[in-house]
Amino acid sequence: MSELAATGPSTVDRHHLIELIKRERSLYRANFPASWEAFSAAGQHLLGGVPMTWMRMWSGGYPLYFAAASGARLIDIDGNEFIDFCLGDTGAMAGHSPVAVQEAISRRYGEAGGATTMLPTQDAAWVGAELARRFGMQVWSFTLTATDANRWAIRLARQITRRPKILVFSYCYHGSVDESFIVMTPDGPRTRPGNVGAPVDPSQTTRVAEFNDLGGLERELSHGDVAAVLMEPALTNIGIVLPEPGYLDAVRALTRQYGSLLINDETHTFSAGPGGCTAAWGLQPDIVTIGKSIAGGIPAGAFGLTPELAEFILNDSDADIEDTGGVGGTLAGNALSVAAMRATLEEVLTDEAFEGMIEVATRFAAGVQGVLDLHRVPWSVVQLGARVEYRFSPEPPHTGGQSAAAADARLDEYMHLYTINRGVLMTPFHNMALMCPATTEADADSHAAVFAAAVEDLVV
Repeated sequence: MSELAATGPSTVDRHHLIELIKRERSLYRANFPASWEAFSAAGQHLLGGVPMTWMRMWSGGYPLYFAAASGARLIDIDGNEFIDFCLGDTGAMAGHSPVAVQEAISRRYGEAGGATTMLPTQDAAWVGAELARRFGMQVWSFTLTATDANRWAIRLARQITRRPKILVFSYCYHGSVDESFIVMTPDGPRTRPGNVGAPVDPSQTTRVAEFNDLGGLERELSHGDVAAVLMEPALTNIGIVLPEPGYLDAVRALTRQYGSLLINDETHTFSAGPGGCTAAWGLQPDIVTIGKSIAGGIPAGAFGLTPELAEFILNDSDADIEDTGGVGGTLAGNALSVAAMRATLEEVLTDEAFEGMIEVATRFAAGVQGVLDLHRVPWSVVQLGARVEYRFSPEPPHTGGQSAAAADARLDEYMHLYTINRGVLMTPFHNMALMCPATTEADADSHAAVFAAAVEDLVV
């Protein structure tokens, strides 16, 4: 922490904050009238007025409707242009509509014809080999989402180990996987607040530990019923919570000691580099799952296995992975998705592209930190490759529970409204900014200027 920050933090006047939010809400309504009209009209036939209910989470009371997007830019139906650091909450980490992906889709769906045939294409083998190069898992299978990749990896882990339970970390994020909606509380494991229609109490299917707590992890593994530890190498959807030195190596050692498989979910941590944290940090999981960004915005996911696990499953007469075994889907691995994956990995999210994205993210993080230091604001900022996030705590949280406790709904609302009203689009669920190959240093500097103005208004 800088000397300026050490002289004492600025405090937030809550009454002043509420007045600022009122001002920003009024400005939001004035800036985006066409989106308001579209949202109001959609409510008759769309649940919550949106095609997918997460789209309601934008501050301001209604979402923007987008008209066009390219690279790191997005234009709404009112004609406002934004620097897009949300990038579809990672789904568009390749940037919006990269040319190589456009051309691949056009060839596959237009010239060649056919998107879903239940037949493989030669692109699939290329993608499998490239994912193997990047992540070290030699055998791959495709899904349509990262959630499905995690679901199927869990099923395979249970089949291989003949164990019933999964272990996750408190406030983790693995899509809508039922087993993952569990948190640690002072009273023990509990279903995560807000969990909708859980088929069973997740404590029946899942064990949970705090990230960075090796003692808690070993205690849960020692029961001997955990098929797999499903983890992000760094937590990402509750702020970025980085592993402490030696922690991930210890996790690997404990899972081997207690006979549990280790699944790295790289869907968000792919930002760490072309092979995610698995390659960047030299990790050795048994299974890797990934999705969202690997097909340039076209729905796609994948999971990779070691050759030993793949051979076990293929030779297991009790594992029906070709029909009713619950591992697969009609549209998974379709020709269109696979063509988009190949174009994205071969020509867009390349090793060189990640170098540039990470450089821009470093500049972005430095801009945020400079503002926090200047105004002695007790917040922290963390970078994970091309991904940056700030949290309302003096030091970066070390566990999911700590990060959840640092949440401040009013500050979130204010910061999101302030930035979107001034042409900067952040992820609505939290204060995450992601860089794509088209994001520039000037874009990072623009955010820093808007962020500085927002903080100045707040601490006056």
